[in-house]
Amino acid sequence: MKNKNVVPLLPDKIRLNRFISNSGLCSRRDADEHIKKGLISVNGKIITDMATKVSPKDDVRYKNKKLKAEKKVYILMNKPKDYVTTVEDPHAERTVLDLLDPGLKARVYPVGRLDKATTGVLLLTNDGDLTGKLTHPRYKRRKIYHVFLDKAVAKTDLVKLAEGIELDGNIIVADAVSYADAEDKSQIGIELHSGQNRVVRRMFEKLGYSIKKLDRVYFAGLTKKNVPRGKWRFLSEKEIVMLKRGFF
Repeated sequence: MKNKNVVPLLPDKIRLNRFISNSGLCSRRDADEHIKKGLISVNGKIITDMATKVSPKDDVRYKNKKLKAEKKVYILMNKPKDYVTTVEDPHAERTVLDLLDPGLKARVYPVGRLDKATTGVLLLTNDGDLTGKLTHPRYKRRKIYHVFLDKAVAKTDLVKLAEGIELDGNIIVADAVSYADAEDKSQIGIELHSGQNRVVRRMFEKLGYSIKKLDRVYFAGLTKKNVPRGKWRFLSEKEIVMLKRGFF
């Protein structure tokens, strides 16, 4: 059976944006922007023509950093508290990359963000095209959170979350919201597709609640089942196909 984790052999010539995406740097869309801005060179020459094609033997660089096609790697992590997903932050004491096996040679990056205090499902990959698809708002990937609050949540506030909360001039609507525990009304399950920063915390804060604990239990069809906190696993071929076909 064909291993879908491995990038197939490249043809003699491919579009420059595809080569950049295959390197894991970014999506093809973002690669086009890098090309426009003159950030890409091929064999020592700055390239701004997006129709340019290159071969695997060409020296392609981003800001003088050499790019090469990599084996595609897809990792599901159950993120623990106090690890940041912004891996470029020089002031971060611990990032989610610190939890990976030091022997893992592929350079993977988190898909989207979970803030430092949030735990749960996190996808990491070097597949730039898939990252672009999963982070672009128009794909509306589903995210479900288990929220632990400082006090019981009134039913009227659940209705407000379902009808929409105004944040930064936008109305953010919960796709679904309910009590997560019949006996404990301070625990809420909420489903969203919004990609706004800290959106769950801000929605509840707007209603006068403080989040004690926030756990993402579902992201784009993936759950943390059988993955202990702070651990990770490679995605199965079936899961990879599901993500690439947009079944989320």
